[in-house]
Amino acid sequence: MSHAKKLFETLVREHADMLTVYLRSALGNVSDVDDLFQETMVVAWRRLDDFDHTRPFGPWLRGIARKLLQAHYRQARARRYTPAILDRLEARLAQLGHHPGDTWRDKLEMLRGCVQALPEHYHAVVTLRYFQEQAVAQLAHTLRLSIAAAKKRLQRARALVLDCMERKLAPLSSPVDQP
Repeated sequence: MSHAKKLFETLVREHADMLTVYLRSALGNVSDVDDLFQETMVVAWRRLDDFDHTRPFGPWLRGIARKLLQAHYRQARARRYTPAILDRLEARLAQLGHHPGDTWRDKLEMLRGCVQALPEHYHAVVTLRYFQEQAVAQLAHTLRLSIAAAKKRLQRARALVLDCMERKLAPLSSPVDQP
């Protein structure tokens, strides 16, 4: 296996989750996410010689994905696409990794911990919605809830996860005392 191929595989492994989140934030359809993820990888592999090794790989990869997203939206004539959404997401993702404990993997582990800590009835609704990708109506049926009750439970679960994440992230965002 060539050195370039090994490097590419390593970089893709490190950035695959972040790229998936980026694409899922911009697309509602899971099959579109999968298709654009694969297309991004193909374009990145073909353009690997253009990658400046002195710069971060993640923003370069997301730049390719952004152009593919723009083409996707133009082709689909989607009305919900706005470049500002991707600009904000890119700014947030670019901030990761600037402090100890502030990497993408650290954040993902914090999120997993927050979801795991949810009371069972909230954990179940989050698992069905976000990990098993059930529609709200489907998860309401599975949990024998009304759609309104399922939506409310999901809203409360998200609020608990957000509160947990904010508590975990607060020490990372506080300024470090200078000697």
